[in-house]
Amino acid sequence: MRLLADIGGTHARFALQAAAGAPLTQVRTLVVAAYPSFQTALHDYLTSAGQPVLQQAAIGIACPVTGDVVAMTNAPWTFSIAAMRADLGLERLVATNDFTALALGLPSLAAHEVHRLAGSGNGPHPAHAVCALIGPGTGLGVSGLVPQGAQGWRALSGLGGHVTLAATTPREWAVAQWLTARFGHASAERVLSGQGLENLHRALAELDGEPATPAPSAAEVLAGDTARCREARALFCAWLGQVAGDLMLTLGAVGGVYVGGGIVPRMLAELEQSTFLARLQNKGRFSDYVAAAPVWVVTAAASPALLGAARMLDQPSTGFAGVSSSS
Repeated sequence: MRLLADIGGTHARFALQAAAGAPLTQVRTLVVAAYPSFQTALHDYLTSAGQPVLQQAAIGIACPVTGDVVAMTNAPWTFSIAAMRADLGLERLVATNDFTALALGLPSLAAHEVHRLAGSGNGPHPAHAVCALIGPGTGLGVSGLVPQGAQGWRALSGLGGHVTLAATTPREWAVAQWLTARFGHASAERVLSGQGLENLHRALAELDGEPATPAPSAAEVLAGDTARCREARALFCAWLGQVAGDLMLTLGAVGGVYVGGGIVPRMLAELEQSTFLARLQNKGRFSDYVAAAPVWVVTAAASPALLGAARMLDQPSTGFAGVSSSS
């Protein structure tokens, strides 16, 4: 019996799998802020699942995983991989960044679980080429998926959401300066996330001399019909396209780019009408290179990262970028 987990900054998703290739069962989503630690959330889930006897576990979690101690970037949860394996009596526990797990889950997506953006290219089938993955949610997740022939897939783990944000218009430059003054560094995540939507609205209000009190939440910016909410979303879409295109060039992702996370599916129609695709494809001498690649938005109801976590257990520890503890 396997335990699978996809831990983001807002939601923690759990599932069980009886064996490799078996369907996922006991799928449940918990709110991260409702639990003081990963251990308490996991205990709650296992209790609701009937305290199954576990042999293996795989965890995708929203932070870099480079050693035994895991500490989330946008939540206070922390734990030791080795201690967790011992506490649960597991033969094996593997952990990696949540977007590395999501990348491994992409090959399992059905056609109805992704939406291909009109106007994007029809390059090589993703099974035969490198694909990029980017996703705004609580933070900004980034990964890549590299085909390995008969050996399956290699998912990349990195912190691409924290690259320096590049401004291309005077308005963007003013927002980037505002971000730098406030945070010391204008990273992509500072605008391309839930907190990023709030930052964009607040920056625009202050730049226009009309700060809102209280400042609207990310959900209010997404749903708002004011001129400032619309401008914040327009900047969000433009910058997301620019950063996604940069990622495609960096990885050589001729297989295309997948856009995951919880925000974009909620504004899909607006994204398609925005400058997202134009900014993604505006890469100077390599505009045609990027424009030939397809762009998908992941719309799956269930977290594909849970399937990616299962794939982590299906392959040797060298097949994913993370940390493994075995008895």
